[in-house]
Amino acid sequence: MHPSAATVTGGNDPLRRGPAKKRGNYNCGRCGLPKKGHVCSSSLAAALPPRSDHRLRRALSFDDEEAEVTTPLPEAAGMELTEEDEEEEMVEVGGGLALPESCLAKVLRRLSLKELMGSALVCRGWRECVRRVWISADEIRVRVSQIGFVGSVLHKCANLARLSLIMESDADSTVLACVAFACPNLECLEISLTKNAVNRITGDELSRFVAEKRSLSVLKVSGCSNLGFLNINSASLSTLWLSDLYCISRMVLHCPNLKEISLSFIQKTNDSTDLVNMMDSLGRGCPSLRNIHIASALLCNDAVRALSDANIRGLRMLSLILGSRITDASVASIIACYTNLELLDLSGSSITDNGVGMICNALPRMLSTLRLALCPNITSSGIQFATAQLPLLTLMDCGMSICDYSCDDQHPQDSMIDIDEEASESRKYQRFLAKKPNSMHQKLLIKHECLKKLSLWGCSGLDALYLNCPKLVELNLNSCTNLHPERLLLQCPNLGNVHASGCQDMLIGAIRNQVLNEFTAVENQFSLKRLADGSKRVQLPRFPPQVLYEDEKRKRIRPTQCTLHLK
Repeated sequence: MHPSAATVTGGNDPLRRGPAKKRGNYNCGRCGLPKKGHVCSSSLAAALPPRSDHRLRRALSFDDEEAEVTTPLPEAAGMELTEEDEEEEMVEVGGGLALPESCLAKVLRRLSLKELMGSALVCRGWRECVRRVWISADEIRVRVSQIGFVGSVLHKCANLARLSLIMESDADSTVLACVAFACPNLECLEISLTKNAVNRITGDELSRFVAEKRSLSVLKVSGCSNLGFLNINSASLSTLWLSDLYCISRMVLHCPNLKEISLSFIQKTNDSTDLVNMMDSLGRGCPSLRNIHIASALLCNDAVRALSDANIRGLRMLSLILGSRITDASVASIIACYTNLELLDLSGSSITDNGVGMICNALPRMLSTLRLALCPNITSSGIQFATAQLPLLTLMDCGMSICDYSCDDQHPQDSMIDIDEEASESRKYQRFLAKKPNSMHQKLLIKHECLKKLSLWGCSGLDALYLNCPKLVELNLNSCTNLHPERLLLQCPNLGNVHASGCQDMLIGAIRNQVLNEFTAVENQFSLKRLADGSKRVQLPRFPPQVLYEDEKRKRIRPTQCTLHLK
């Protein structure tokens, strides 16, 4: 590398500002012919020793490796390469050490935004590295306590594509204005709130922001209690998540490419949102929907029927939760129009075992995830029928569905909002009728080849449990207070996590015995064993100890990787 003229001093000639410029040889290093317009065909070039001025022929340094080059290189005769082409600029980092700019930029990317802004004040080299980090950033996640901080950061990130803001202060239209001005190519925006922050963005402001951002494809906003009216028109939007909605007077969606929508409403008695018109709008303006998630206490059979009439043919995942007025009639409407569902979530509904049977008969070869938590009218018979008729089922959630209300006065739907007095009285009467059969302890037997996750949290009415699921990796038995230790049998060799908080100590010991294999040696000495139905004990025959081969010993002493969670 030649030293630059600005750094070289000394010499006898005071008028000389630097060393004389040295050019490369104009003749071929192999055959000696002029290189201009010349293609060397000499086969003896490999045997020729390098010239004495080889280190000065910077433009011809690739001659020795020419046989390995597969792409043609441009003519470099008589050309000088600059220092930037050979070696990257070094930046001092302290202690007499220096790093290349690209290496320092990779280190600076690990800093927080405030630390990164402070690093730009160190020196000119650091400031250039920080500028390179800002320009190359395509995703930022930041906690915002002052709106002015957002504007000071975002205007430096010209290529920003994904932005996640955690608002510690109130969010209003100023946040949207800063994002719209500083991020012209934004594709994903997520705005979440901390505990004391309030979202004051109105529906008109949010609709205008979406209409102006032609490249926006993902929008997730929480705390949307002040929207009022919402009119979203976008051809690029594919994912829309709005939470904490309240009193939406009208919602108009025209998003032909929208694939996923999630609308979560606040549970208040005076919510005036018309879900029937909202379902009609989804069917007319969003024909490409695949995933729908709606959480509202206002969900009823009429709203589900309106969604079924929309006939969204590509729908694969449907989640309608907290709708206590959803009955088996809604199930019939769903399975009549949507026969390709892979996920169905009707948690918090009032469907019965008959509704579960309709789901199994209509979706035997498609459904892989079924969530029926907080459904008080479902018994263990319906759950067993679902696992027997759905061979592709991988996840099932039945939490708080099999409950013993004689021991616990709290009903799963007590946390939901009563819509009006008439519905409240009707629900109390139905609860009184359902109290007697549900108070009996129930047994659950599941044998499934594909089930991977099973949740039975809060099933206080469960007395006996038998599981034969080779692929089961996670089991939730939290608050299963009446599950008998001697009526528990887990034949799940791949079980990785078992949640058993709130269970009896004897039940936890039985789980340890079967899952962690802590007492297998003691168990083999027992001469009595209870039958599968738990009715009585029988005498076991005494067999002599079997002689195991080496392969069988290795298989049996293999340690399990299961973890028991008690908190």
